[in-house]
Amino acid sequence: MTLTPAALDRYARTYYLSDEIADIDIEERAQRLSAPRVAAAVGDARRVLDMGYGTGEMAAELLGRGLEAEVVEGSPLLAERARAEHPELVVHRAMFEDFDPGPVYDAVLALHVMEHVDAPRALMARARGWLAPGGALVVVVPNRHSLHRRLAVRMGIQAELDDLSPRDHLVGHRRVYGLDTLGEDLRAAGFAVREEFGLTLKTVPNS
Repeated sequence: MTLTPAALDRYARTYYLSDEIADIDIEERAQRLSAPRVAAAVGDARRVLDMGYGTGEMAAELLGRGLEAEVVEGSPLLAERARAEHPELVVHRAMFEDFDPGPVYDAVLALHVMEHVDAPRALMARARGWLAPGGALVVVVPNRHSLHRRLAVRMGIQAELDDLSPRDHLVGHRRVYGLDTLGEDLRAAGFAVREEFGLTLKTVPNS
């Protein structure tokens, strides 16, 4: 499915805004637990852009730290939700590929973004143009080497570590990363990788 505002709204309705997703509480809890570690990675940045609103945990963390937080969100539904839940949050309703603020941010957060988009290297390079000199891009992605994926391969549930599951398709994943392939994409986009870290130990699928 080509990513458009309408397509993003469909994902929002079937996942972020749906009462029928049994594991949304698990995902939200993981986001809340990881938010302080992600926020710490921006160092002394003041003006921070979050790529995508999701369910708002990261926006709440940034605002709670007194940062000048902004979000760029392609889904009109989620952009409206972001404005309603955080009136003090600057919300840009735009597709990432069309967003063009210039080099103004101290840090850009791409949290669970690069596994969704058609051309991650091109988007990373575009995000590089949003950063002020010395700025940082913080990227969080699913790990193809997670324990639950390795166990699934050993148990014969899936053939390869980077096979996409039904849940991957539900939320619009196009790929899963390892630190090696993520680093390759970042370096190809002109970044130097300064730090690598994990957030959670996932032993079983959400289901």
